[in-house]
Amino acid sequence: MDSIALDRLMLDFGKDVWNYAYFLTRDLHASDDISQEVFLRAYRSVKDFRGESTVKTWLLKITRNLSYNYRNFAFLRKVTLFEWVRHSETVASAENEFMDREATNDIWRVILDLPIIFREVLILDIQHEMTIKEMAGVLGVSEGTVKSRLHRARAKVLKKLQEVGGHEK
Repeated sequence: MDSIALDRLMLDFGKDVWNYAYFLTRDLHASDDISQEVFLRAYRSVKDFRGESTVKTWLLKITRNLSYNYRNFAFLRKVTLFEWVRHSETVASAENEFMDREATNDIWRVILDLPIIFREVLILDIQHEMTIKEMAGVLGVSEGTVKSRLHRARAKVLKKLQEVGGHEK
């Protein structure tokens, strides 16, 4: 891999890698460090990439391993929710924008409070739009386990949202 190919990888997958590291560690600085390390490792071990998965899946697997290593050796602090609001094509009123932002924040707070095995599958599904097969590859578990975790995670989020805010299905 040359520097141009590495730059391309970082442009194509840098945001995905950083976001995944963030959701696993809940630490902005650690996410920066982990992201850099992911691409260094990918650069050093590209010859070992067998093509059995997509490049994105391979990079997210490296991200997961490094993030778990970080979590095992670092003290995790509470962080404020990092907001993801997708812009709609229509202009909403200030009140609607506020309500949408609050609903989004409620959902992300619930997701971030889930145990890591459930939070992780939701992030891979929602943020990275991965298939069940791709998630299984990243997580190193069977597709059935991914389906089960995804189902249980969604149920936990729905139950918690109904408890705290009366959100409907």
